[in-house]
Amino acid sequence: MNFTMKTFTDLSQNIAVESSFAHRLFGIDVRGRILAMRHGKRIPRLNRPADQRKALLRGLTTQLLKHGRIKTTKPRAKAMRKWVDKMITMAKDGSLHKRRQALGYIYEKHIVHALFAEVPDRYGERDGGYTRIIPTFPRRGDNAPMAYIELV
Repeated sequence: MNFTMKTFTDLSQNIAVESSFAHRLFGIDVRGRILAMRHGKRIPRLNRPADQRKALLRGLTTQLLKHGRIKTTKPRAKAMRKWVDKMITMAKDGSLHKRRQALGYIYEKHIVHALFAEVPDRYGERDGGYTRIIPTFPRRGDNAPMAYIELV
């Protein structure tokens, strides 16, 4: 290795050559990594306004807890997995407060009562991962990626 002393002007010219305006504009560093911020990446938007998206996920969650297995698009299944896991975790706790929160999210009351009665026995030892997503053939018509989501 060469450990010679370099002047400040030599270093600044070296840096100026390596980082151009385009790289700073698009957030690409010297090694080619993208440095863009992840704005809006926390939740999948599913091409819907917030109220419609919440209603869709509530409906899908209710149907999955009712039937145990449903077929939907893969992005919807991935988005709804979070809420199904939350409902099952609430049911494992079993407190009155958690039951009321679940009643506020799940559309059908009898499903909540069945969930709170059944879940502690079924998922008592499991710490998450209550659902399984199984990819299937694309939907005929628009070629959307489809998947089955089921309770483990």
